[in-house]
Amino acid sequence: MRIMLACNAGMSTSLVVAKMQDAAKAQGKDYKIWAVEQGEIQNELGNFDVLLLGPQVRHILRRVTKLVGDQAVVDVIDGPSYGRCDGAAVLKQAEDLYAGK
Repeated sequence: MRIMLACNAGMSTSLVVAKMQDAAKAQGKDYKIWAVEQGEIQNELGNFDVLLLGPQVRHILRRVTKLVGDQAVVDVIDGPSYGRCDGAAVLKQAEDLYAGK
């Protein structure tokens, strides 16, 4: 699975990405997980299966969902999980989204 995170500058989500990568590795999962700033989403279309937006850019959810269409699933990262940098919880959120739960 290819999981992309997006926020204002791609900086704060990079901490969450590192924790997600650690959690995936610990679970024996080989996922591609990376972060970009919100302006790069259009350039990445087709490169990801799940797009998670940082809570600070939740206001772009509707526009981004329309932009992505049926190419991937899009959601906002759960606020408490984001705030705690809980990589395992955010990884599970991505997996659940991808599985259609």
